[in-house]
This record gives sequence, structure tokens and C-alpha cells, in this order.
Amino acid sequence: MFGLKNQCTLNLDDEYRPLEAYQGAISRWCPGCGDSGILAAVQRLCRDEQLPPEKTVFVSGIGCASRFPHYMKTYGFHGLHGRAIATAQGIKMRRPDLHVFVNTGDGDCCSIGTAHWIHAIRQNMDLTVMLHDNSIYGLTKMQVSPTTPTGYKTNTTPRGAYLKPLNPLATTLGVVNASFVAQVGEWIPELLYDIISKAFHHKGFSFVRILQRCPHFMPDFFEQMVSNPDSVLLLTHENGMQFSDTIGKIYKNHLEHDPLDINRARELAELEERVPMGIFYRNEAIPRYEEIRRPRRATTPEQIKMTLEKTFDKFGITPVTSEVVRSGNGQPAGTGKP
Repeated sequence: MFGLKNQCTLNLDDEYRPLEAYQGAISRWCPGCGDSGILAAVQRLCRDEQLPPEKTVFVSGIGCASRFPHYMKTYGFHGLHGRAIATAQGIKMRRPDLHVFVNTGDGDCCSIGTAHWIHAIRQNMDLTVMLHDNSIYGLTKMQVSPTTPTGYKTNTTPRGAYLKPLNPLATTLGVVNASFVAQVGEWIPELLYDIISKAFHHKGFSFVRILQRCPHFMPDFFEQMVSNPDSVLLLTHENGMQFSDTIGKIYKNHLEHDPLDINRARELAELEERVPMGIFYRNEAIPRYEEIRRPRRATTPEQIKMTLEKTFDKFGITPVTSEVVRSGNGQPAGTGKP
């Protein structure tokens, strides 16, 4: 055709995956829980990006947010408390071709999982990490968490939380090799989706702090932000976030912020007058650990089988015989009976 020697063909993927293709079990979160909005945004992202379910993994630890993999019709790993990021790193290291997401809570990530979180920032592996921050331990019924505000009464601090809350944004930005840091409130669906999408497309460790309402234990905590748009400051830049006219009219406080300016990002992370939302920092020039340490050759199934058999051969199992050795009093030996 048109003098070309090679035939021109157009390959169309006839298997379009609708939203239902990513919807797993019915969620058991409380009515009005902010986790439901995060789930809807992520399922929509998977649909829009047409991510193959067999190539997509959601990893979590323990907590309300960690129910997430159950509600996705993809691969999932519901792990131990605080170990979600470490598990996800192992998956990504062995299978760099997979899309790996992490859903973790403020207790799961910022308390027992702090060491894994800090070193994961430094290693900068290609993971999309969503911190569901409701500032309370919800699953275990209202204990103080690292991000609980000072003075807030919980079951473990009946006179009010004693310490100033940990700032996940400032912490992440303070670790060497931080490459993507963002913040958003789950009650702004359009902005939530856009920021998670930006995080997914970033090549490196994407850390998104999602301010998430807990209607059961923290019913009034985010009310000021939700009801008063002037309390929110949108971070905008041609290399960062661009907001729709609808969002811009509702949230009128905007600040031009270059996401390559890490010093300014650290200042904004400590801002108290308003709640900044958007991309604080993004730098794709930082090396990724799975690229540095990627094996030169892929491991074949035969090599895996050989390694497993070699490991199993180190151990032996003594078969149980039918004979029972009895002691002098007629009882089976070793029973401890008189």
C-alpha cells in the first residue's frame, strides 16, 4: 500500500477491562470512612490505565487501610504489622515488571514500620505508597497514633495526647533520595485521583500522604478542612499539578511551587496556617535500587527448582514407626504421666 514493502497493521486490544474487573470483595469499612474514596480512586486508575490484574499487586500491613488488597481484584498481600513496604520491595526486586502499590496507615507505617519506611525512601524503588492518615488507631479501637494531634483524648491517652504529632511529609523530605512526595485530602475526589495518577507514573518511591476521615473515632477532626475551602492551599506548577476550573473556583488559595525545589518543599511541609495539597517534591533523576541491584540474567524456572531442591535436601524427616517404646510402668516413654 502506497508503495510500502511492509504491510502496515494496527493492533487493537479487544479486551477492555471495565471498572468491575478491578472490584474485589465488598468493603467492610464503616459508613463514611475515607478509605472508600481512596479505593474508588485507585480502582478508577487501574481501569483508566488498563493495568493487567495479573501484573498488579497491592500490599498492606495491619489496620483499617490494610484491608485494601481484599477489595481489589488483582494480586494482593495482606502482611504483618509495619512490614508492608518491606514486602513490596521484595516483590518489586524479584519482579520489576509488576505494578506494585502499598496501602498503609499512620500507625502501620509511622510507628512499627518506621525503619522500613525510612530506608525505603533512601532506596527509592519504584513503588506507589499511599499513607491513609486518619491520625488514630482505628482497627484496634482508638489508641493514640504517631500523627494524633496534641491534646486529643484517646483510649491510651485519656488526658490527651502528650507529644507533638509526627509530620510524615517533613520526615520523608528529610531522608536522602526522596523522589516524590505529595499530600491530598480524600474528600476531594478529582484531586485525589490526579495525585495518585501522578504518583503511579513517577519512576521511583512515590509517597502520597492522604488525609483520611475516620467518622467513628475522629468525626470532627477534618471538619474544618472539609467545610472551609479557604483552609486548603493548592500547590500548582507547570511541572507539578494543574487544576481544573472547578477545583480552582472552590479552592481559591493557590501557590506556585516548583516541585524540584526541595528546600521550599520542606518549608511547605511545616506550614500551619493552611493545609497544602499537591506535589511537594518530584525528582526522577534519583537512581532506583532495583535498577542498581537488578540481576544480570533472569532466573529460569529450572534454576528455581534446582535451588529449592538443594535447600530441601539439607533437611531430613524421621519417619514415625508403629512401635511404641514403653517405660517400666507400662506408659509410653516421655509422656510425663506417673
